Amino acid sequence: MAEHNRKGAEGEQLASRWLEANGFTVLHRNWRSGRGEIDIVARDGDFLVVVEVKTRGSARWGPPELAVGPAKRRMLLNAATELLQTVEEDIELRFDVLSITHTAAGPEFLHIPDAFYPTL
Repeated sequence: MAEHNRKGAEGEQLASRWLEANGFTVLHRNWRSGRGEIDIVARDGDFLVVVEVKTRGSARWGPPELAVGPAKRRMLLNAATELLQTVEEDIELRFDVLSITHTAAGPEFLHIPDAFYPTL
């Protein structure tokens, strides 16, 4: 497995644990559709949450959350549209980013609820 894939998988595992420790219910990891992949699908109260996880080995190249640009947002919106077709209840959708930066003291988490709003 390539280093960036390994780091991404480790980040998603850390993110799943962090979300669950903070009251989320993780429903899916690496949910795939014809239009892309959602790192984590979780439930937070009345919300179905699409969580994009960004992990970096250090802060050297800037905050990981800045890597969620317009193309990634479009892909997430397209995948979430397909995800909603599989959900039997009427539920609000939210897009969060969970940023993980590894430091000497351990991983630092930055959770950004409502990180962006879908636009067509």
